[in-house]
Amino acid sequence: MRPSVVDWKMLRFGVEIEFIGGKPEELELLPGWVMSLDEHQLDETGLLSGSELKPPPMLWSEREQIRVMLARLKAQGASANWSCGLHVHVGIEPWGQDAVLALLDAALRHQGALEQLLRMSEHRRMYCPPVTQEIRDRYAAEPCAESVRNQARPQSQRCGINTGTWFDIGTVEIRCANGSVEFDEVLNAIELCLRFVAAVGAGANLPDNGDPLALAAALGAPASGYPAPAPAPQWYTERIWLEDALFPSMMPLVQQLIPGGELHDILPVADGLRLTIEDTDGKHHQYVVEPPTSGWTVKRQLA
Repeated sequence: MRPSVVDWKMLRFGVEIEFIGGKPEELELLPGWVMSLDEHQLDETGLLSGSELKPPPMLWSEREQIRVMLARLKAQGASANWSCGLHVHVGIEPWGQDAVLALLDAALRHQGALEQLLRMSEHRRMYCPPVTQEIRDRYAAEPCAESVRNQARPQSQRCGINTGTWFDIGTVEIRCANGSVEFDEVLNAIELCLRFVAAVGAGANLPDNGDPLALAAALGAPASGYPAPAPAPQWYTERIWLEDALFPSMMPLVQQLIPGGELHDILPVADGLRLTIEDTDGKHHQYVVEPPTSGWTVKRQLA
């Protein structure tokens, strides 16, 4: 990529604000804003809650819209908990697809410091795994969306610095920040991501020592004030441990039910285990299965 200096305030961005509670169906939206009502989070009991709020692509000068929408959310009683994240999209059109490889290289050098600066909760790594050398090399050999896809369960397919969104909407998505409905915290995360992408696009010589404060200083970004981490409850941690233990034995059944499908999650229900399988088009299929004595028994398919 030929480096090109672009003022970070001139980069278009979006942000996905995940929250629990509130009344998302009733929230008054500013023009262009979207409430993704099918994007639920988990409350403290494990029930689906809240939604995901998204603005249209905007410039830094338009950021007051975020303050307005967060105030409306909070007035409804919405909040962010351990299950919520904050995903920042930054437009990389000024550099085009060449920026993808540059961002993968930058991720290999700086993603650890970026995660520390954003205070990413460790249990959220499922949703934002690191870019690996294998991903970078695969993309260099075959530059396409599939090459930057993390080869794992559906929740883990998009890296913390997710360049796959270039192929869909012309952005890089930085997924590491914890959830928040506090304006200053959300804005600090957005500013950091904008400055980071602008620095990569400009070919800036950022520190490679893994020090988050050194990275913030080099970028001119806030050194603190990002969404705080929150520990996941013990029941959620145990659920993930159980899922991880069951995954290998479940995969032959998954392929029998949905060829090419991937296991999204496993949850206990009164008469067995509920499997959610994601097919190659991203559609979810649910089955209740009975634990085997000699082999798994499919009891029914859910609508």
